Amino acid sequence: MIEQAEKTARTSATPAAPTTLSGDVIGALINLSGRRRFTSQRVVLYAVLASMGHDGAIETARETLGMLRDAHLTLVEGKGVFPGVFCEQLREAYFGTLQGDKAIRIFIRHAESTLDAISGNTHGAPGLLEELLRISTPLLSILNGLTLMYEEQSKRHAQMQRKELQTMMAEIKVVSKQARVAALSAQIVAARAGLEGKAFAAEAGNMTSITGRMDELVHKALHGALAH
Repeated sequence: MIEQAEKTARTSATPAAPTTLSGDVIGALINLSGRRRFTSQRVVLYAVLASMGHDGAIETARETLGMLRDAHLTLVEGKGVFPGVFCEQLREAYFGTLQGDKAIRIFIRHAESTLDAISGNTHGAPGLLEELLRISTPLLSILNGLTLMYEEQSKRHAQMQRKELQTMMAEIKVVSKQARVAALSAQIVAARAGLEGKAFAAEAGNMTSITGRMDELVHKALHGALAH
């Protein structure tokens, strides 16, 4: 299953267009990436405990390995709201120089073999466990690096949102100023019209008051966006 998933991941790793993600989704991706770190080390721990004959250790190790596999496949291939590899930086980390996807899949396959050997009490189990311990250390470094990349994407997303908010607020402020100028012009026209223009002048005055309040709110929103 993992070999077929690896082929699928390679063919679908590069997105056709930039993916727009919500802050909640990026936060969930960070959590999934962090889960890979935790579960990889937990697999090793319970594999060691299983080799020592601890009750339930082999079952816990297999369950944890399943969590690691599911988290990785979700991050690479996508699932539901999760987009898979959604930017060039991650694609390079998974399939380029770092070869993160390959390292993670090798660990998963080796862990499966190790747990099978321990469960079957075969002669090769100690050697497989030793190798599992050896490859878990460089894997942890890779997983840390990948998690940092997701965190960096989260920072970029937040910066982009602030920039979009600032642009939107600036546009609203321009429209508000234009509306206030129009309201003042209407008041002048109404004043020249005498008694017939009093009602119109009152409405224009209300419009001026509203646009003034809009300016205040926009000012506060802009300062709030710049402060974060």
